[in-house]
Amino acid sequence: MGERLADQLRRNIIRGELAVGSHLVEDTLAETYDVSRGPVRDALKILSSEGLLDDRRRGFFVRGFSRTDVEELYSLRTSMEKLAMKLAAERTGAGGWSASEAELDAMYAAAAKRDWHTFAEHDLAFHGTFYRLSGHSRLQSMWEQYRPTFGAMLDVTNEQDVDLRPSADDHAVLLDLAKGTKLPELTARLEEHLAGSQHRMTTALEPFWLQLEAAST
Repeated sequence: MGERLADQLRRNIIRGELAVGSHLVEDTLAETYDVSRGPVRDALKILSSEGLLDDRRRGFFVRGFSRTDVEELYSLRTSMEKLAMKLAAERTGAGGWSASEAELDAMYAAAAKRDWHTFAEHDLAFHGTFYRLSGHSRLQSMWEQYRPTFGAMLDVTNEQDVDLRPSADDHAVLLDLAKGTKLPELTARLEEHLAGSQHRMTTALEPFWLQLEAAST
């Protein structure tokens, strides 16, 4: 229950639907979402650990989601994923990619239905297969820690795409390069892929950031 509430609040924060500096009161949230205070407390601690809330003496306050947050998260993800894909490509034989292939098929199915939320879920799961195949337990733990934040960000970027099929095609290229252990090409394509996602994220949130800046002057 706490994770479900954290997911909802996370999306609200990233989309700018919760004002920066807002005090998130446990009793109010419990009443709003019809849950006990325990799950609310768990959700607030999760979001604080992700850097989306400030934990102060008087409670939890919305830290917001700035350009710097986007830059830091994408630079972190790019570094992590380059290593994960390299290790996965080096360790995985021809028959070891079934999980990645299944997630890719699910992405194409979601793209055909223009179901961006389901597409985002399988997009994230596709990338997660590389972390599992990497054999690097600490790298996978880092991915799991930030995966919910990346998932909420993916929802925002996928909403900008009228046609999701080109994104699925891009993932198919990544998988083919990994299968062929074409590491330089794989690294370059991954960097391009994540840079495009970061650009769409920045474009989507720019009006909100400009509004905040105007209000503070």
